[in-house]
Order: sequence, then structure tokens, then C-alpha cells
Amino acid sequence: MFESLSDRLEGIFTKLKSRGFLKEEDVDTALKEIRMALLEADVNFQVVKQFIELIRQRAIGKEVLESLSPGQQVVKIVNDALCETLGSENSKIHLSPNPPTVIMMMGLQGSGKTTTSAKLARIFKKEGRRPLLVAADLQRPAAIDQLITLGKQLDIPVFYDKDSKDPVGLCSQALRASKTEGRDIIILDTAGRLHIDEDLMRQLQGIKEVTSPKETLLVADAMTGQDAVNMAKTFNERIGIDGIILTKMDGDARGGAALSIRHVTGKPIKFIGTGEKIDMLEPFYPDRIAARILGMGDVLSLIEKAQQSFDAKEAEKLHKKLMEEEFTFEDLRDQLKKIRGMGTLESLLSMIPGMGKAIKDVKVDEKEFVKIEAIINSMTPEERKNHNILNGSRRKRIAMGSGTSVTDINRLIKQYLEMKKMMKMFKGGKKGFRMPKGFPMFN
Repeated sequence: MFESLSDRLEGIFTKLKSRGFLKEEDVDTALKEIRMALLEADVNFQVVKQFIELIRQRAIGKEVLESLSPGQQVVKIVNDALCETLGSENSKIHLSPNPPTVIMMMGLQGSGKTTTSAKLARIFKKEGRRPLLVAADLQRPAAIDQLITLGKQLDIPVFYDKDSKDPVGLCSQALRASKTEGRDIIILDTAGRLHIDEDLMRQLQGIKEVTSPKETLLVADAMTGQDAVNMAKTFNERIGIDGIILTKMDGDARGGAALSIRHVTGKPIKFIGTGEKIDMLEPFYPDRIAARILGMGDVLSLIEKAQQSFDAKEAEKLHKKLMEEEFTFEDLRDQLKKIRGMGTLESLLSMIPGMGKAIKDVKVDEKEFVKIEAIINSMTPEERKNHNILNGSRRKRIAMGSGTSVTDINRLIKQYLEMKKMMKMFKGGKKGFRMPKGFPMFN
């Protein structure tokens, strides 16, 4: 996310911070470079112009140029300006005081609208609400089937009618059904097109009139850059939007859409899609995104991901196992599954301050996790609990069952034993170490 922009800005700031003091000419040179970096990142020209002017006004003040660390001061000013451009604070979904809350999802084909509707429903369900998904994209039969499949996967009901040709009437029926069934959130997955046309606009206007949504959200593909920004502006002018969800942010190395779309539309980014998995939808926090762009990491988001994946009672149970040296291969497999559920290792490591650059050229092979899981799954329950019985013939059988080699099995066992040895050292307080209470292996 924002990789190319982050690299450019880091180079500019390194030069600034290397100087003991700054002159106006130094700031002007840096601003020209920042301007070029933003334009190359496909940020809207007007946004770049205002952004640079905002930094200039703050950076050439006496208190900055004559400070002990002027380079650091300029970085702080850029960080503050990024936060303002991105929206200053997190904007939540507004819920209706009288349920149900209707949320209307809009967007072009290929933006990820149907999947995002299901991801949003999942978030509401986790909060204890009773969402209903409505398959209102009658132009594309595959969209209805896709939503039904996602609904089953999440155990969330989907309202649909494959014979209907009237999306406005369908949404009206869904609204009545939700009240009968006691559903407090209705998410309307409306039709998209490959481009904006009059038929689409009329259909969306009709749905909005009969359902009176509390939130009208536009789903836009971040990787399309300025096209996403222009599309958002048109949707806002014709239909009116309350917020934006940017998808495919994990593949957007430039960041032009994220840095432009709020300024151009005046509407907040509420969520970002960070991957294809059903749990990869995050609330949008401008300050955290600004920190990621500037290579400062995003520890708060990392902590939140960990809290969602690791249960406190499970952590305590795991801690007890470690203390009593009862940590098994089965426990190892379960912990690795939880870590994989948090996202790719690259994305997790990039949230740690200073790690972004360190892991830039390091490729973590996610297949290794799959291999470890396959090996452990090929063990018998007794073998998972007691590694001492893993003799040569058992290792050959496990290798054949998991599609790996005996060398892979030996390596995993060695890593497992080293891990247990390290935990034993913590437990015994060797060399002054003492394992703190509530310190499970991966938590």
C-alpha cells in the first residue's frame, strides 16, 4: 500500500533531516520534489496544489527554520497535512434511531461491490446486529449467486428474487421483509455497469427514493486512481453519497485515489478493502494511513487485528500450556492459523515502525505456512501430542501424506524443539529472563 509514494517521500525527508539547519531554498526544493512525487502517484492536480501550499505556509515559519531539528519539523507538518487531506478523523456508519438502518451500496462493475457488501454485513454481525443482504443487482445473475454464497458462508440471510426484473420493487419488498423478520441493518447490493449511464442513474435514484437509506456508500477501486475520483464525483453529483469504501488498497502502490477522493467529493472514506478474504475490510483512519505513507508504521491497527484474532481465555490457556511444557504441534498449528487470519506477513510487518524499508526486498513465502499445516495435519493425534514417537518410518509416512520431504519434517521438528527450549528458558528465568504472565507464544 502506497509503496512507491512512501519510497519517494522517504528519500526527500532523509535529505532534509541530514541538514543541521534549513533555508527557505531548501524547503522550496523539497516541496518541488514532494509535488512531483504526488503527481506521479496519480494524485489530483488541484489536491497537490493545495497540499503543497498548506505545507509551504507552515514550513517557512521562523519556529521551523530555526528549530533544533528543522527536518523533523517538516516531516511533522507533512504528516499533519496528509491527515487533513485524508479527512482528519475516522468517519463511522451512521445508524438510524428507528431500525432498520438501510445502507445502499453503489459502484461500477469490478469494483468489488458485492464482496464488500458481505464484508460490511460481517462487521455488523460481529457487533451483535442482525443484518440482511439484498441482492438488488438484477443485471448480473452471477452477482445474486455470489451474494447467496457469501451469505451462507457468513450465516447471514440474503433477500433475492431471480425472476424479478424490478430492482426498485425488490428493495421495497426487502424493506418490508426486514421489519417482519426483525432485521436492524439492510445492505442493498445494487447494480453496477462498466461505465456510468442514464439507465443506471435512474435505477439508483428510484431505489434511493423508495428505501430512504441512512447511508449511501460508493464502492470504488483504488487501483484505478483518477478514474475512481472522477467516477465518485459523478455519483455524488447525480445520486448523492455519504461516504466511500476504497477496495483493492493492498494492490495500490501509488495512493492517488485515497489522497484525492475526499478532497474532490467532500465525502469521507469510511472503509478500505485490504484483500480478497471476507475479513479484510478495515475502518479508515486518516492518521494511521498518513503514518503508513510516511513509513512510520501502524501499530494501533496491528494491535486491533491481534485482539480480533486472539481470545483472552485462549491466550491464558496457551500461557498455561507453555508454562507446563505441554505446547504441542496441534497448538502450533492453531496459532499459525490465527496469524494467517490477520493478513499477509508482509502487511503485518509493514505496520511495525521502521519495518517497511527493512522488509522491502524480503519476500515471505506464505506457502511455508501451508506446508507446516499440511505436515501437522498428516500426523496422528498421538504424534501431535508427543514428538518423541516420531521415528524414521513415521516421518516418511507424514512426508508422503503431506506432499513434503523428510527433510521438511526434520526441519519443522527442530524448529519446534528450539521454540520449546526458548520457552523453557523464559519459564526458568535463565540469564535474568522471566516470562511475564499472559505472554503466550504469538500473542
